[in-house]
Amino acid sequence: MIRTALIAALLLALPACSILPERAPLQIHVLPVTPAEPSSHAAIDATLRVEAPEANALLSGSRILVMPTPNRMSVYEGARWSDPTPTLLRDRVIEAFLQAGYLTAVLDESGRLETDVALASDLRAFHSEYVEGRPEVVIRLDARLEDEAQRRLLASRRFEVREPSEGVPVEAVVEAFGRAADRLAQALVEWSHEVIDAR
Repeated sequence: MIRTALIAALLLALPACSILPERAPLQIHVLPVTPAEPSSHAAIDATLRVEAPEANALLSGSRILVMPTPNRMSVYEGARWSDPTPTLLRDRVIEAFLQAGYLTAVLDESGRLETDVALASDLRAFHSEYVEGRPEVVIRLDARLEDEAQRRLLASRRFEVREPSEGVPVEAVVEAFGRAADRLAQALVEWSHEVIDAR
C-alpha cells in the first residue's frame, strides 16, 4: 500500500519538472532600413506594381540563412525574419520607390487596380557567407520590367549586392542585411526610372 502511494506521488510530481533543456526564446528580426533622400529625378506619369520575388523553397521561408562553408547552407539558430524573405524584400523595394516619389503610384501584387508597369523578379540569393572568417551578406536578384498594357518585356537585369558584416553575431549580420537591401532597392529605383521614362 505504501509502495503504491509513493509511485502515485512520483507520477503526480513529474509534470512539475522536465529533463529537457529549456528552449531559448525565438528572436524575430525586422529588416533594418535607412531613410533615403528624395529622388531628384523628374516625375513620370506612370503607376508601378512591385511583385514579391519568386524564390525556391529555401529562400521562400523566414529563416535567416548562412553559408558557413562553400556549398553548405545553414540557418541562424533561434532567429527568424518577421516575414517570409520575398515579402521582406518586396516591401523594402516598395518603400524605396515611395521615398523616391517620381511615380504616380506604387502598389503591391495584392491590389486590384491596373498599373502601367510591373516589376517582377526571381530571388537567387539572400544569405550571409563567410569571407576570410567574417560574414558577408549576398543578395542576388534577376529583375524584369514589363509593360502591362502591351504585355511586353521592357528590360531585364541581374542585380547583386555584397555587404560585409561588422561582426559575427546575428544582430550584426541583420544590420548588414538591412544595408544590402537598401543598396539593392536604390539600384532598382535608379534602373527603373531610366527604363520607364524611355518606354
